[in-house]
Amino acid sequence: MSSLKEIKTRIGSTKKTKQITKAMEMVSAAKLNKAQANAEAFQPYTDKIREVVTSIAMGSETASHPMLEDREEVRRTGYIVITSDRGLCGAYNSGLLRETMKRINERHSSPDEYGLIVMGRVGMEFFQKRDMPVMQEITAVPDQPEYNDIKKLASTTVKMFEDEIFDEVYIHYNHFISAISQRVTETKLLPLTAVQGDAEAAEESPETLDYIYEPSADVILEQLLPHYAESLIFGALLDGKASEFGARMSAMRSATDNADSMIDDLTLSYNRARQAEITQEINEIVGGAKAQQ
Repeated sequence: MSSLKEIKTRIGSTKKTKQITKAMEMVSAAKLNKAQANAEAFQPYTDKIREVVTSIAMGSETASHPMLEDREEVRRTGYIVITSDRGLCGAYNSGLLRETMKRINERHSSPDEYGLIVMGRVGMEFFQKRDMPVMQEITAVPDQPEYNDIKKLASTTVKMFEDEIFDEVYIHYNHFISAISQRVTETKLLPLTAVQGDAEAAEESPETLDYIYEPSADVILEQLLPHYAESLIFGALLDGKASEFGARMSAMRSATDNADSMIDDLTLSYNRARQAEITQEINEIVGGAKAQQ
């Protein structure tokens, strides 16, 4: 059995750890509220630009763009993987990276067939340790990111698709469901086949808006589609940030609860050891008194 001093030291250190985890839980909760608000505020913009692109793609029989068309041969696939810069967020990173590795192993037999664009230090270090082809990376993304923070990475990724370095691009991130629930999500970013699907659905809808635009549809799509793809990347980042803070808040809450349970167990052990020590001292006093009689 541990000595009273050792148990008391463990109780003290556990209480200090509990104070840290409790503070981190509260900080994560505050950041979560703001990150969730940012993601929700950006969604109407994404919906509107999708509506405009869909209307143009539907309204012109001659409108076409390479970003809207599936390529006959997919030589290389790009994966944008959004992780965190720090740990202590439960299975937020491990679940995402496990799913990414699963998809890569299912689809590719050689590193020449894919490339990685990584946001977050955890993901970057994970792939670099395995000598996987990281073609772009960004770390130290702010907790409340602005578009300018990832503009270069987003625009470069879209340009790599236009230059046929990638023939398709997927985004892997954690989709925010609630403060205690996130879902690993894969979304096909390029080509923008979802826009064509929206256009087909819009043709059947009597409420579709008819936009008047100039110059030609091709010129507008040339400018609008890259920006739309970049906005999808930024939207996924905002969604991932909300998921990160939700996961960290839940992880720190569990750590705080575990600290409480450990403190209770250690306190019980301390009281028992103290009682045993007192009993031993009483027995020694009584034994010494009898020996003097």
